[in-house]
Amino acid sequence: MKKVGDFVRNQWQMMTILLRSIPTFVVVIFILAIITMNLLAQFTILSLPWLALNAGIFVSWIVFLVMDVVTKHYGARAATMLSVIAIFINLLCSFVFLGISRLSSVAMLDMVLGGQWSVLTASTIAFVVSAIVNNYLNVAIGRLFPADPDGKAAYVARTYISTFISQCVDNFLFVFLAFMILPMIPGALPVRWTLWQCIGCSLTCAVLELATEAVFSPLGYRISEIWRQKNVGSEYISKYCPNGVL
Repeated sequence: MKKVGDFVRNQWQMMTILLRSIPTFVVVIFILAIITMNLLAQFTILSLPWLALNAGIFVSWIVFLVMDVVTKHYGARAATMLSVIAIFINLLCSFVFLGISRLSSVAMLDMVLGGQWSVLTASTIAFVVSAIVNNYLNVAIGRLFPADPDGKAAYVARTYISTFISQCVDNFLFVFLAFMILPMIPGALPVRWTLWQCIGCSLTCAVLELATEAVFSPLGYRISEIWRQKNVGSEYISKYCPNGVL
């Protein structure tokens, strides 16, 4: 029990130092993007025999852009911990939204805020898995550039490859669970997609989000360079990344 207690205390201390070290506006944007993404994910905006898209695509790129910047500066463990914190807050907000929707008699409010447990379950599982894939793949690719790990070439390779692969994982897991597996359970969102729609959505969304990443990656690189030059987050980095964040 003592080891468990020590582990919990160490993790709590690491989390508090991390949240002090990452600029507040970045944490706020990240959490808001995840909450918004999960609210929008229940709405299908395009449905074809071979492709379907949900509205979450409009903000999902923000989530992965922030994760890439945090991973580059603080490492994969820090980005994954931030993702878990954001998911926990999103779950709390979902329960609050559910309570509000149940107290209201407005049908539209119930549809938007009430959500569905199946969508929430699918999005949570998909995001946790894809965040781990994105963050650690990002670091693994960064190790291929030992001569200039902070250069633009390294950043582009890290972000583009990890974003595309992790977005494929995130999109496929979400739509496969939310619209193929969980709808078979009573009470789930009664929206069904075909396997081809799931595959088409996964690839299409990944390409679109990669294109968005290409547009905004200069901004992400600039932010990470400013953090590096100004030694942002030195408290966390010096304590938990003594051998570098890669």
